[in-house]
Formats: sequence, structure tokens, C-alpha cells
Amino acid sequence: MSLRVIVVDDERERAALVTQALTANGFQVVAVLGAGACPAHRVTELAADVIIVDIDSPDRDMLEDMRRVTFDCGRPVVMFAQDGNPETIRAAVEAGVSAYVVDGLKPERVKPVVDVAIARFRQFQELRSELGRTKATLAERKLVEKAKGILMRQRGCGEEEAYRLMRKMAMDRKVRLADIANRIIEAAQLLG
Repeated sequence: MSLRVIVVDDERERAALVTQALTANGFQVVAVLGAGACPAHRVTELAADVIIVDIDSPDRDMLEDMRRVTFDCGRPVVMFAQDGNPETIRAAVEAGVSAYVVDGLKPERVKPVVDVAIARFRQFQELRSELGRTKATLAERKLVEKAKGILMRQRGCGEEEAYRLMRKMAMDRKVRLADIANRIIEAAQLLG
């Protein structure tokens, strides 16, 4: 299955060369858009898998568009540019660009660069998901600890007993322990 690609380039001749190189490497170019015409909703509408930008130097608006494409749409962005300024490269990476290649696009480099960008993007997405799960687990643990403290004070019991009470209540009601902890905290706040 060929990957669906949006090419972003203001220069028609250069965009035609990029499209030709991509097609020759088995990609399906679904659209060629100008630099200001690649909002996130277009990426979704066109069901693009990858966005390839060929530009002399990305400006702040371009990078903001690519940030939304990367983070809101979850698509990798490959940027071929002439600007090798370290600050520009750093800004592009911070915007979520998966690969930033200086000195433009060369047809023989297209497929390997895109393959690496997709692999890096997937790895980044996995790390983001893992971080999200870890933050959620930590937040739940904090709730449970706070609720245990409330039960310990109000019932005059130890930590193990408070945890056992919460766990039993969660199992009896078939809800998560964090939900029970949240209810205990809310009840304690209500009762002052």
C-alpha cells in the first residue's frame, strides 16, 4: 500500500519535481499545496499519511501549521529546506518536524528520508503515549494516597486498612480505585 503524501511548496516547477520523485518511489501524491495552504483540517480531509515540505526557509506561520499537523493530526512532517541555520532547525524540530534535510530534495534520497522520518515519528508518538499513561497513573496514585489519608483520619485506621476498604468498595461497585478515591475526596471537601 503506497503512502498518501501532501506536498507543500510555493514553487510550481520545484513541486512538480518533488511530485515526480515521490511518485517514482511509490508514493501517492494526493495534493500539492502552497506554503500557507496546509492547515490541519486539509490533512485530515485528504487522508494524508505524510506531509513533505520543500521550502527555502520555513517561517513562523509555516512551523505553526506543521506543529498542528504533527500534534493535532498525528502525521509526520518531512522538511527539505535550504536554510541550515541551527535556530531554524531547532524551531522546526520543536514544531514536530520529523526530518529536516538541508540542501533540498534529491530524488534518490526521498524514500530513505521519508522512511526514517516515519520511524522516528512513530517512536515519538509511542513515547508521548507512554508519558501520558505514566502521568495518568501518577495522578491516580496521588488521588488514592489523599483518599487513604482522609479515611485514616476519619476512621482512625491504619494505611493498610484504609486501602483495603477502598479496594473492597471499588470491587463491590465495579469501578476503578481512582474513582472511589475521587468520591472520598469530594465527600470530604463537601463535608468540610
